[in-house]
Amino acid sequence: MARLSYLLRRGASYYARVRVPLDIVDVVGKQEIVKALGTKDENQAKRLLWPVVEAWNRQFDDIRSRRMLTPDDKADAVWQHYNGTLERDERNRQTMPTAADIDAATERAVERVHSEGIDIRAPLAALDASLDVMVLKQGRALDTLARRAKLDAMRKHLAAGETALINHEVDDYIERNKLVIDPLSADRGDLARQMIRAEIEGLQRTLERDQGDYGGSPKDPIVKPATGTSREQAAPGEGIMDLFEQYAAENPKGIATDTIAQARRDVGTFVDYVGSTCPVHRIDKKAVREWKGLLMKLPVKATESSAFAGMKLAQIVRHNEKIGKPVITVRTVNRYLAGFSAFCSWLVNHGYLDHNPADGMFLKKPKDKTTVPFTVDQMNTLFKSPLFTGCQSADEWRNVAKPGNVRIRDHRYWVPLIMLFSGARPAEIAQLAVADVRQEHGHWIMHVTTEGDGEKSVKTQGSMRVVPVHDELIRLGFIKYRDGMEAAGQMRLFPEAKRNKRGQMIAEFSREFGRYLTRLEMKVGRGLSLYSFRHGAADALRRAGHLDEQFGFILGHTGSTMTGRYGIMPQGMLKQRVDLVNSIAYPHLKLDHL
Repeated sequence: MARLSYLLRRGASYYARVRVPLDIVDVVGKQEIVKALGTKDENQAKRLLWPVVEAWNRQFDDIRSRRMLTPDDKADAVWQHYNGTLERDERNRQTMPTAADIDAATERAVERVHSEGIDIRAPLAALDASLDVMVLKQGRALDTLARRAKLDAMRKHLAAGETALINHEVDDYIERNKLVIDPLSADRGDLARQMIRAEIEGLQRTLERDQGDYGGSPKDPIVKPATGTSREQAAPGEGIMDLFEQYAAENPKGIATDTIAQARRDVGTFVDYVGSTCPVHRIDKKAVREWKGLLMKLPVKATESSAFAGMKLAQIVRHNEKIGKPVITVRTVNRYLAGFSAFCSWLVNHGYLDHNPADGMFLKKPKDKTTVPFTVDQMNTLFKSPLFTGCQSADEWRNVAKPGNVRIRDHRYWVPLIMLFSGARPAEIAQLAVADVRQEHGHWIMHVTTEGDGEKSVKTQGSMRVVPVHDELIRLGFIKYRDGMEAAGQMRLFPEAKRNKRGQMIAEFSREFGRYLTRLEMKVGRGLSLYSFRHGAADALRRAGHLDEQFGFILGHTGSTMTGRYGIMPQGMLKQRVDLVNSIAYPHLKLDHL
């Protein structure tokens, strides 16, 4: 039988061995840990092995739960240590003997001399009888002498760069605040020196108190009250993420479920930076500014990359400085800020904050558009490609781009066409129920709504709307497809359209569609995507002579209405919408083969 991978044999002795996870190698300082099990018997070694391995795993989990040392931590450590020095001194003074204590001790000594017949002329006997009294009388002077000696030693160590006298206090602060810091790093040395300076100031105040002066204040500029965001702890149930869940449940603006889920992850990265115990009222511009600075250096899809497994935000950014993966775009940084800002607005409205700390924090967007519409030539190429005319296999995308006899007629076929002739968002189309495509006043409509059965969501309440089915879609067989789904007993129009683990509808299809365009050699870099159809529909409406404000409601750019929610409108109003949608046209676009 093969030996366990955690068990190592060297000579006749057995050892426990574990690989340090990559994300904490820098913190641990080694790639592998080995520990002697103290036995030469393999069976006994196996019994001793697992408690050791489990202890290592707990240690790794503890390291991951910690956060990086910040300047705010240093300021807090300095102020805490200064006040701690004064508090210890005050407690010590309260235990010092008073004149009454000395008088009482003197009476006890005299009584002992008389009762025991001690000859006070004998030096040793006199010393023994009066020792307690002498200790009490000299207590304050000895304490002052000790504090002066420590102050002198602290000054000498500070000048020499030594930290031995303060190391135990530094370790205690790091442990209490769950910080992660390399013992040999410059940051730890700096923290130790600053805490020495704090204790020097504290000891100076204690000597002033010996003279009855309690009004002294620190002269060293670094010894001052800490003002950072990460010191005070949130009350139970009022942590940042606790309040986010209240915000998500209330959802005052009717934000889509997947957008709320995205915001939850984005706000979670802020909490990752400031700490899970940070109270919400301490969220300020400084914290948001520093978080934004890290986001601007955040690698693309960092949470999905094994290179950053288990790392926190600051660790990811620091590690990426070594491996150089591409970072997220300005648009993505602004998405983080947008979800966070909406949450902060709710906090302001509910009295947790006085103002929104994310105001004015958004990055300036590049002037060039990320997404561009397809040209007619590009669309003619696309709609003659295997996805629409016949491919080798419908199961794997690499085979979808290869010509064959398999015809795809699920959401992958219909979503691009419906977007082209309606401007609707891909997720809005993919989640449609069969009942959402119906006739009203003799016209076929698509009802984009959260009403009805199934898990549905819209970007905003104003996204719920009635969109007439374009005549070209009817000609292409969309209604025939819809009737087929109804006959088959399907509730959803596109039952194979799925949400990803983040709750985003057909996110995988959106990603793979971009790769499909690359395989067709239609796309290089950014620009073309599934959303290019939506942009193209807007341009087609402009070509037909309509102003943006005249067709914004068709695209879902409007306020919430009862018509949008329930899909019922007067015949005349619906006819106007039918004419508007049917004005979407693409001269020289060839779809007759579909």
